[in-house]
Amino acid sequence: MDNVFGPFRQIAETGGPVVVVLMCVAVLTLAVAIYKVWQFWMAAVGRHNALSLAVAAWDSGDHGAARAALARSNSYLAPVVEMAMSAPAGGAARLQAEAETRFAKLEQGFRLLDSVAQLAPLLGLFGTVLGMIEAFQSMQAAGSQVDPSILAGGIWVALLTTAVGLVVAMPTALVLSWFEQRMEAERVIADKAILTVLHPAVAGSSPQPDSTSARG
Repeated sequence: MDNVFGPFRQIAETGGPVVVVLMCVAVLTLAVAIYKVWQFWMAAVGRHNALSLAVAAWDSGDHGAARAALARSNSYLAPVVEMAMSAPAGGAARLQAEAETRFAKLEQGFRLLDSVAQLAPLLGLFGTVLGMIEAFQSMQAAGSQVDPSILAGGIWVALLTTAVGLVVAMPTALVLSWFEQRMEAERVIADKAILTVLHPAVAGSSPQPDSTSARG
């Protein structure tokens, strides 16, 4: 265990409390990123093959095949498309609101990742400023007996916090960018599916209310 955590302990002891805070933030960020990947996987984000087949079949007027394909879909958007197939025409706004509700659940945690990407470099810079102040105070206290190696050592220790801040911020920004790009693609897929079901290419294949509702 010492071989694994030894370098991290040394960095924390050298960089001071700011580096400790940044390392804690890094652990939290990693946990959030792993959770979001798991959440995306469970929601079948990006895996809409059966859903696409259902929408295409509905667009061509084959309602039976469309519902059969939709039943095989594991996508989190399947309930929204099912509502579109059973809803009267003109319900696009409500359906898009339903889709946005699901998007909001998938986007939870994005604000935290964005905050880390923006604040980690600033926190590292703050640690560097504190370290530089301490280094120059040591130089002033030494008076005419200043040793350049002492000043250089204080400077590189101070710059360590900036390096750690950048190491935390850069991967976080990349991961957040991928998540946001993925969600933008999901919105395009949802909008296309809803509008296609509500306004199919084949005339007469508009969504109809459920038969039970019609009898009621």
